[in-house]
Amino acid sequence: MDGAVLVALTAAIGNLLQGWDNATIAGAVLYIKKEFNLQSQAGIEGLIVAMSLIGATVITTFSGPVSDMFGRRPMLIISSVLYFVSGLVMLWSPSINVLLLARLLDGFGIGLSVTLVPVYISETAPPEIRGRLNTFPQFTGSVGMFLSYCMVFSMSLTVSPSWRLMLGVLSIPSLAYFFLALFYLPESPRWLVSKGRMKEAKKVLQRLRGRDDVSGEMALLMEGLGTGGEVSIEEYIISPDDELDDNHEHAVDKDRIKLYGAEEGQSWIAKPVTGQSTLGLVSRHGSVANQSALMDPMVTLFGSVHEKLPEMGSMRSMLFTNFGSMFNISENQVKHENWDEESQRDGDKHSDASGAESDDNVRSPLLSRQGSGTEGPPTSLSMRQGSNYNTANAGEHASMGIGGGWQLAYRKDEKKEGALKRIYLHQEAGVGSRRGSIMSLPGCDAHGEGDTIHAAALVSQSVLRTESILAQQTIEEAVEKQTGPITKAIGWRALFEPGVKHALIVGVGIQILQQFSGINGVLYYTPQILEQAGVGVLLSNLGIGSESASFLISGLTTLLMLPSIGIAMRLMDIAGRRLLLLTTLPVLLLSLIVLVLGNVINMGEVTHAVISTISVVVYFCCFVTGFGPIPNILCSEIFPTSVRGICIAICALTFWIGDIIVTYSLPVMLNTIGLAGVFGIYTVVCAIAWVFVFLKVPETKGMPLEVITEFFAVGANKQPGKE
Repeated sequence: MDGAVLVALTAAIGNLLQGWDNATIAGAVLYIKKEFNLQSQAGIEGLIVAMSLIGATVITTFSGPVSDMFGRRPMLIISSVLYFVSGLVMLWSPSINVLLLARLLDGFGIGLSVTLVPVYISETAPPEIRGRLNTFPQFTGSVGMFLSYCMVFSMSLTVSPSWRLMLGVLSIPSLAYFFLALFYLPESPRWLVSKGRMKEAKKVLQRLRGRDDVSGEMALLMEGLGTGGEVSIEEYIISPDDELDDNHEHAVDKDRIKLYGAEEGQSWIAKPVTGQSTLGLVSRHGSVANQSALMDPMVTLFGSVHEKLPEMGSMRSMLFTNFGSMFNISENQVKHENWDEESQRDGDKHSDASGAESDDNVRSPLLSRQGSGTEGPPTSLSMRQGSNYNTANAGEHASMGIGGGWQLAYRKDEKKEGALKRIYLHQEAGVGSRRGSIMSLPGCDAHGEGDTIHAAALVSQSVLRTESILAQQTIEEAVEKQTGPITKAIGWRALFEPGVKHALIVGVGIQILQQFSGINGVLYYTPQILEQAGVGVLLSNLGIGSESASFLISGLTTLLMLPSIGIAMRLMDIAGRRLLLLTTLPVLLLSLIVLVLGNVINMGEVTHAVISTISVVVYFCCFVTGFGPIPNILCSEIFPTSVRGICIAICALTFWIGDIIVTYSLPVMLNTIGLAGVFGIYTVVCAIAWVFVFLKVPETKGMPLEVITEFFAVGANKQPGKE
């Protein structure tokens, strides 16, 4: 996964530049006021700082649809150019008007990077480490702030600090970002697939994943373009093909799926059941744990996947550890079926004696004709062993995994001629791997010594058709034959599809609550807190002036964030987004309550300073662990590929508008209701945010993006009144 990690880290340099600029302007504005005599013109001073916010808000309005048209990578390159040009103009800046123009251009660059970097990382990262990689923007942004404060602090110690040089230095890292984006960053494979550029998408995936065989993920990316249709939840019992007998009345044999193993003659049978899978029960009844009636059914659906699942986030779940690479979808009821001669010949023909990976080992038929004769329609569809056969590690064969323990399979749609149903399979949560795992199912008497697994599946219409696949040899060739964009022109009507609308409520809601949770107020108050704690006096005794001391204090505050962001990286794909939010939000609330009490109760200057300092540090550490990075991570995960750009732009626009409102309302509120009143409001918002997360925000760790959007479609259809 080194390729995906380096690509994500490179893309996150855009956020480093944003953090750099935010810290630099906070220091430079002190010297800008002196040069242009703005001490009595607070409006102009505020406009210099806010111009980048205005630019970011304006460009965000267009960034999503434009990135859907022209790609994510060109927008990141344009962002680096805007950073570079704005740095040069700020270095020159002979007047306030020119400086305002430069700040506007800088805001354009910030808006593009903050909006699109999380989307780009989500679309290129493997599901198992997507959360960790999407924490990079938060980390690099804080690193940029810290480095900038160090620079501003060192320059403030000189006889005549130059604000133009402070701001103009931005051009140096932005130039490096430009060359990296131009020559190193690939285009998003999901965007390439949406435009029908299959060969390019395959090459990008091979580079990002570090292997030649990416047929499973290519199929997944294709299927991700077909969201919005009807999605059903089905349940399967999976076992060796001699484990389940025909006398099981709960199984419908004609719909059985055969999963072929990596070795000749090794296979498993997947049979639909009407039993008691957790996911199925949640789908039908809304809850399996007597949870609150107010909780969104979608949250429970997502939770049923993660509950008690071993090795969650691993590429190979316990269910598919030994399963082979492909699936057979058959109407026949033959239970012991050997590899047919064509499959054996293909396997022998394309086997590499050295065991090394090559393109040859993925050329055997993905879906081929089977039946009694050579003429007429096929009676079954077989996904062959060679189609995704990985011999990179001796003795280890990768299954048709699409990440997070999920498997992609197909079956013929009996209701529509030539149509296929796609099936996302996953081991049922909390079900063991041995034969006893089906004991709870009515009519099932476990027998034999083989493994028997209970799996849940999301079933919906595939974008591929039977004839389009049967005419090709491999999944790569099938998708590469797509000569044009697979998605139709997307209009605003698509935003009102139940699954998309549901996801927008989650995305917009969490962005609003994040902005009003108090981070801007705490940042504003931090220098005053640390001054009361005696840090300013200590620095003054060391010969450091008040301005330089404020820069150093801000730098130290930023430095405190970095270890906490490192913890967030470690936990994002283990504990998950939802649990981190539910755990850290109460700590934020408690910290704000302490700050409110500290400003209401007279507890002595020293005691007040110590308690307030501890509260501020705890607040910062918990914020950057949870409520800082997670809203952007979630927003980049929950929307379908076809409308992801538009939807992420709506969420980002909400973010910037909220930022502007909070920034400009804070001084007014301080003058009217005081610091205790401001922190009291933030406390209430944090409480509301916890309730919103508990009721509305699902857990998305380790799940492929395409599966997440399917769950949103199912969850939206399970709302009250839609049953």
